[in-house]
Amino acid sequence: MKLRFFVFLGILATMGLVLTNCSSAKKVVKEKNNEEVLQVMRLTNQYFMNKWPDTGKPIYTTRWRPSNIWTRAVYYEGLMALYQIDPNKAYYDYAVDWGNKHKWGLRNGIETRNADDHACGQTYLDLYEIDPQPERIKDIKASIDGIIASNKYDDWTWIDAIQMAMPIFAKLGVMYKDEKYFDFMYKMYHHSKYVEGGGLYNKEDKLWWRDKDFVPPYREPNGEDCYWSRGNGWVVAALVRVLELIPENEKHRAEYLQDYIELIEGLAAVQREDGFWDVSLHDPTNFGGRETSGTALFVYGMAWGINNGILDATTYRPMIDKAWDAMVKEAVHPSGFLGYLQGTGKEPKDSQPVSFSSVPDFEDYGLGCFLLAGAEVYKLK
Repeated sequence: MKLRFFVFLGILATMGLVLTNCSSAKKVVKEKNNEEVLQVMRLTNQYFMNKWPDTGKPIYTTRWRPSNIWTRAVYYEGLMALYQIDPNKAYYDYAVDWGNKHKWGLRNGIETRNADDHACGQTYLDLYEIDPQPERIKDIKASIDGIIASNKYDDWTWIDAIQMAMPIFAKLGVMYKDEKYFDFMYKMYHHSKYVEGGGLYNKEDKLWWRDKDFVPPYREPNGEDCYWSRGNGWVVAALVRVLELIPENEKHRAEYLQDYIELIEGLAAVQREDGFWDVSLHDPTNFGGRETSGTALFVYGMAWGINNGILDATTYRPMIDKAWDAMVKEAVHPSGFLGYLQGTGKEPKDSQPVSFSSVPDFEDYGLGCFLLAGAEVYKLK
């Protein structure tokens, strides 16, 4: 009997040791994974900063464009997300230098109504909050105030625009404690969702058509609707960034939250086995294959949902891990260059073919999407 008792104590002690070791192992793995996430973000970002030391240098593809266009603006959104988890002064200085080089202005001046021109304002406002220099906010606020004063709210005719401009309205509403920004951004969002082309959101599939050109009767080669990956990613990012900003009692918050949850559900249903998403979400035969920008935006949205207690980790964490690991292993070059990145466009056929070594016409926005995703993955418990 005594022997059995001591054997039992030995088993308990062993179990305790195993459990302790398991707990320690989990902690070590978590810390190691966090460090790995940060290291790959630093690698990819440093590649870009090295390639573009002059933040004001115009970008040439088919023609010259100023470097405060939407593609570069999305990169700086990602850089600011990296700065939040890795407060390296070089990142801040790089962003401030970009603003200074463009005199904190918009591509087509304060009269512009183009959401692509407004996108740079997201980082301008972030930098203003860090150091409230009046010039950082002057032009973007004047432009948004002008849009509100016009009472014309049908400008967001393509879903990318929702991400480029909507978070600016949200941030201004918070900064100035003025609901007119919240109310007007909802008018614009409502037009995109319900009115433009008959409504760009398909509640049945829980996905968005990119613009009115893709609303049925338009079909993909396999007969399905055309849901462009990155376009839906822009809506994910917009909803995340708006929900992160607006008050809990904002009158349209419940609708934004519901739209976010439904969109995530629609995306979860079509993830590829390898972790990526196809460029055509319902037709893998139409230029199917790995694509980094849409995948990164979906990871950003899903990880944010878990971090904010909105999404179930048991359901979505495996999807996130699979997608993040796939991007790191399959898309990131040793140099920090990102592969499998579709260039600019509006549908699956644009900027094809997409491969590990293909160079998109603009490298900046894909990195921005990747950094946004990485910052949220880094925060996962």
